[in-house]
Amino acid sequence: MSLSASDHAATPAIGAAEPGPPRLILASASPSRAAVMRQAGLMALNEPAQIDEAEVKMGLKAEGAGPRVIAETLAELKAQKISRRRAGALVIGADQMLECENAWFDKPADLAQAAAHLSALSGKTHRLISAVCAVRDGDRLWHHVAEARLTMRPLSEAFIADYLAAVGPAALSSVGAYQLEGLGAQLFTRVEGDYFTILGLPLLPLMDFLRNHGVIAT
Repeated sequence: MSLSASDHAATPAIGAAEPGPPRLILASASPSRAAVMRQAGLMALNEPAQIDEAEVKMGLKAEGAGPRVIAETLAELKAQKISRRRAGALVIGADQMLECENAWFDKPADLAQAAAHLSALSGKTHRLISAVCAVRDGDRLWHHVAEARLTMRPLSEAFIADYLAAVGPAALSSVGAYQLEGLGAQLFTRVEGDYFTILGLPLLPLMDFLRNHGVIAT
């Protein structure tokens, strides 16, 4: 669900931003989303958008909205907030929801909560819903929502403790307390869906959009 924090500084940037105001902004504090874009050769300024996600989720849930609508709404809210102060820039917002048996999971606050998340997901199939949205000057130009399904094998308390001891605070950076591209691969028996969707950013549809709008080379 998130990439490791390696810089991959040698990755060439394709369609890099020109000098002057940024052309492409990622409205996210997620190091994994920034890494996904950087490793794909996309040059973007990272500018986190501070919004009260818990309040938005609570309000939308009270209105009967499902996780797809909530992920899409949060992605757009993030992009809109940055767009208001970055005239002319193309701002990308993204969000991810985890749903298992009608329960929604947020990023764990500490390792104890991470252990509780893994125990709740153990032996079950959960959905990851990832949304991405592009906004320029307050206008939503494009959005995309994708889903993946992951089946976690039954996990013992001892394994969960050992796993969290090995990954440490990295477990707190994703809603499921795992990184599929790392030790988190040991948690699963089946994964269905796009790899980048699982990491939290549907990259291939996003790059198609950026090509069509002349942001990156065709």
